[in-house]
Amino acid sequence: MSLRPRFAHAILEGTKTVELRRSRVAAPPGTPIIVYASTPVRSVLGTAVLGAVDTDTPTRLWRRHRTHLGLTRAEFNDYLAGVSTASCLLIEQARPLPEPYELNWLRNHASFQPPQSYRYLALDDPQPLHALTTPHPA
Repeated sequence: MSLRPRFAHAILEGTKTVELRRSRVAAPPGTPIIVYASTPVRSVLGTAVLGAVDTDTPTRLWRRHRTHLGLTRAEFNDYLAGVSTASCLLIEQARPLPEPYELNWLRNHASFQPPQSYRYLALDDPQPLHALTTPHPA
């Protein structure tokens, strides 16, 4: 999942637990999330797990999730201008990586293009990213 650095850091710090998307997201609960911070950071910073997806009108989503979005009401309204429904991704188990995976480093391991919004891992994505989605014993 590609995020502005401000939001990627907030998720990994635990101060933002809901990510807003303009379109419906159909990923099931438990889906691993790789947190990529866009320009100027351009690095994978950590991982998380999708707890749930809440799709509804912007007004209802704001009422339910406003304290966990990390956005002002004006930012929320600007982002969702023109849409009748949106999705809130409830983020759990956010964990920063000990060392970020910089975009150039990832591209040295395989052909890699970060998503504009989000995408599922492809078989030809760098192995270190696949390792991040493999459950490890506690």
